[in-house]
Amino acid sequence: MATLHVDTSKAPSRALQGILCVEIGMLFFVVQDALMKSLLLTYPIWMLLFLRSVISLLVLIPLILYLGGPHRLRTPFTGIHMARGALFATGFAMFYTAFPFMGLAEVTTIFFSAPLITAVMASVFLGETIGPHRIGALLVGFVGVVIAINPTGDGFSWVAILPLLCAVSYAASQVLARQIGERESSLTVGLHTLGWSGVIILPAGWLVNQFVPVATGFPHLAWGFPAQALSEPLTLALLGVLGMCGYILLSRAYQVASASLVAPFDYTYLPLATALGYFVFNEVPGVNTLIGMALIVAGGLYLGFRELRATRDTGETPVVAETVYAPASPHPTQIPEDESLK
Repeated sequence: MATLHVDTSKAPSRALQGILCVEIGMLFFVVQDALMKSLLLTYPIWMLLFLRSVISLLVLIPLILYLGGPHRLRTPFTGIHMARGALFATGFAMFYTAFPFMGLAEVTTIFFSAPLITAVMASVFLGETIGPHRIGALLVGFVGVVIAINPTGDGFSWVAILPLLCAVSYAASQVLARQIGERESSLTVGLHTLGWSGVIILPAGWLVNQFVPVATGFPHLAWGFPAQALSEPLTLALLGVLGMCGYILLSRAYQVASASLVAPFDYTYLPLATALGYFVFNEVPGVNTLIGMALIVAGGLYLGFRELRATRDTGETPVVAETVYAPASPHPTQIPEDESLK
């Protein structure tokens, strides 16, 4: 199998390629979430998440077989992938549960607290040091979360907690990914994370409906497969293709360009989501959402900057800055630039 290595003489072109891949990937993710928001008016979450996983596998398996090493179908980290799949499935079920009740910008702003939560979890469970600068960035970011949720406002609903719980679940899955590190490619990680999440989501949905009367107030949590699914196969397939294309583009971005360059562009998801929410759903985010968004982005970017600065001294891969934080992306970390690519 032919391989290519990073050519430093073409660094500017590779940097541009990385930025373009992130930007286009974020656009794919935003459109995917807007489509998900529309489909939830008709289809239950469990069905949509399951179909998205199936379609992703139909794309990833042939792609991995074609590319070959370092990508592989089998893995020695099945237990970790199962745990991440469970966190991924339950976390994003909560994330999308909030969609019919909140604006796209509101939900995603709260979710983007995930890098901040990851930093805290990395300190607690991995023993990573958080100095005064990082503590300050975390405090700014978490103040932004509180402002965005606005728990004392008249319009507050407990549903606003769901994207935050998703962020916690997602951060936990990213900390688990450190146990895998760079021993598996992003495509292999995506294959197993998405695969196990698809296996888990259907029984999880069935159990929720057995013990919680969700169908009355939350029809998109009801158990069942509407007959309309047979008449809209292309629309449902598009949901999975959009997410999968976004994931592959983000993986490629972190393969061809340095994380310090492309990581800040992850946050372009937020203005894209805000714009799409306005033009498609006529959603106007509140002042608290915009202020919270600004603080969360500021805290996350500064935290990433400090992690990358520390990396230059230690040579270790940081958790926060080199992790893709687009909603529904299973990408765990950067693939080293000296790793072979087809």
